Amino acid sequence: MEELDAARRGRALHGLTRQATLANFAREHLIAKAKAGKTGEQWLAAAETHLARAIAYLGGGRDLNSVTVADIRGFSTHVMSTGLSGGTARHHLNSLSNLFRRAQAEGYVPAGYNPVGSLMEKPSARRAEARWLEVPQAALLLEGARTYKPKRADIAVPFAYPLLATLLLTGGRPSEVLGLEVDDVSFDRRTVTFRPNTWRRLKTETSFRSVPLWPQLEEVLRAYVFGSDAPPGRLLFPSLRTGREAMITDCRKLLDAIAARVGYQPRELNLYVFRHTYCAARLQTLDRGAPVSEFTAGRELGHGGAALVRRVYGHLGQVRHRSEVVEYRVEQFAQALHERLAGLR
Repeated sequence: MEELDAARRGRALHGLTRQATLANFAREHLIAKAKAGKTGEQWLAAAETHLARAIAYLGGGRDLNSVTVADIRGFSTHVMSTGLSGGTARHHLNSLSNLFRRAQAEGYVPAGYNPVGSLMEKPSARRAEARWLEVPQAALLLEGARTYKPKRADIAVPFAYPLLATLLLTGGRPSEVLGLEVDDVSFDRRTVTFRPNTWRRLKTETSFRSVPLWPQLEEVLRAYVFGSDAPPGRLLFPSLRTGREAMITDCRKLLDAIAARVGYQPRELNLYVFRHTYCAARLQTLDRGAPVSEFTAGRELGHGGAALVRRVYGHLGQVRHRSEVVEYRVEQFAQALHERLAGLR
């Protein structure tokens, strides 16, 4: 009774009239996030998983004001003890912190009350250079996609080569490329435009952008869009498994099959590798005779500036390949790749 009375006095002192348990408010928080429409389904699903783990550890029936820094420290240690990385544990804490920010705004906890924010030492991801491909490696992989013949042609997607070419030659995020519509490709203006549509949203305001339709990609997409395997609807790379046009959500098996042809192990490559590869190749291109700026590369990636290019996406390899355009033409490296090319043909 004394604890309840102290809690009531504390709430009165801070002018709080609302009260909620962790489990109930987590549900309200996720619903509000979904209604706001500013976060994607993938983010919401991850946040729901993070909060479910927090509720299981902290107790769903406890009042939000009873969660302390010590509780958060214990939860962080618990998450990492399950084998999850420091980066993943940090994502769990970020989801909890976001919940407490909403609780402050809606008067469930006092202004400034965020036990996650007060935690002095937070887990973090170990920084390591992301996987990317040198231009000759990308050219070989693209040739592997061009000559790929699936075991079951009747159920395979007909656009493995155009899809990989678009990923490698635009630098788009996987969801951005998979959600492209045919009308987003302009052969007249020689641009590819990433814009929000009914299939998917874009990550940030600067994600709405147009990038160059490089000559190699123009060749590939012209043959695809105006060929016998042309997309039948609005989407450039549609899934028609259900009989209705839909956006592809998983093409890992396709990528594994193509990558295996040039010596990669299953899951060794993912679609984000191509985004990094594009940036590395773009930074070697020339803009009116001068090296292209990091700012230009960043804007083409959908960023507001050059910071992420310097910190994350810019890679310097062993092969110097100065060019006026981004391209991965296997003919340029035929001598160096002779034996590996022979295995594809």
